[in-house]
Amino acid sequence: MARRISRDPIYRGCRFSAETIETCVRWYITYRLSYRDLAAMMAERGIVVSHTTIMRWVLRYIPEYERRWARFARSPGSSWRMDETAVAVRGGRHYLYRAVDRHGKSVASLLCTDRSMGAAQAFFRAAVSQDGVAWPETINVDGNSATHRGLRLLGDEDHRWRGVQVRARRYLNNVVEQDHRAIKQRCAPMLGLKSFRSAAITLAGIELAHRIPKGQPSGISMGACAAPANEVRQCTRTRRRAIGRRGGCSPPA
Repeated sequence: MARRISRDPIYRGCRFSAETIETCVRWYITYRLSYRDLAAMMAERGIVVSHTTIMRWVLRYIPEYERRWARFARSPGSSWRMDETAVAVRGGRHYLYRAVDRHGKSVASLLCTDRSMGAAQAFFRAAVSQDGVAWPETINVDGNSATHRGLRLLGDEDHRWRGVQVRARRYLNNVVEQDHRAIKQRCAPMLGLKSFRSAAITLAGIELAHRIPKGQPSGISMGACAAPANEVRQCTRTRRRAIGRRGGCSPPA
């Protein structure tokens, strides 16, 4: 009698193997690839999967991967640099709040609809509620008055916020502004995020992949998480040439 192959419970009922799903999700959040690029790359490997299926995998499994990888997360430092960057969602401007420590290690991120005091408070509450994140001693922020007021009012909720030193020195935020680049570069080829939910999940996955080169998930090597970069670059160049040829030719009669 054939023995049943053991499978992770989150993949039960799936037609495709766990390796295929994990590869597609990991490559999407790590490299500048579209869902159609990934579908074409899988077809070259003999796996026929639609781009919409890959999109559903990303939205379904990234939250689960976040929960599992949180067990291996290394604690960031207690000196934070916080800033927000604009992200286009459904044609409108939303803001991704992010914080890193003085060495550039990621602390937290949260997508919000505006730059209000409530958004800043929601970000700081989410940051300190994470497992393994130490309470900050100093926080360097930008000149947004709503952020400063939100931090002051948080002291009424928890007395520990009163002991946090808040600074607004522009040069100290260079480290987080430089760290925005990796997130912005990955978002550039996406042609806009269609809904707040999908944007929040996708950006959380990109943030998770961005922590790997920093060595924040302990016990996880880059070799185990890296895709064959040459294959990714070759596929991207091939698709760009094909799009260029289509753009310069008239459609068939």
